[in-house]
Amino acid sequence: MKEIRAFIQPNKLNSVTTALMDIPGFPGMTVIDCQGFGRERTQHVQDYRPFMPKKRLEIFAPDSLVELIFTTIMTVACSGQHGDGKVYIVEALEGGRISSGERQVDLG
Repeated sequence: MKEIRAFIQPNKLNSVTTALMDIPGFPGMTVIDCQGFGRERTQHVQDYRPFMPKKRLEIFAPDSLVELIFTTIMTVACSGQHGDGKVYIVEALEGGRISSGERQVDLG
């Protein structure tokens, strides 16, 4: 199992969510409001603020869905403009279900 962590433009959230929900077996996701900046920063003459608003998506998915989810986010979130965001894939080694106390090791 892996975590797909994506930082996308807020205006792309609805279209990305709709596309992900169309994937059979999509496991769900968490969305968090966040701010940040990358290598290139947008500078305004007045009221300079380096932090740009983003949406952070966190998705824990089985290995069989990771490539499809990654590709979907990369395609749908792309506007072709600077600052579209980033997507990362992170190994998930262990997890647990709070309601049942079930613990899972080696989720892959």
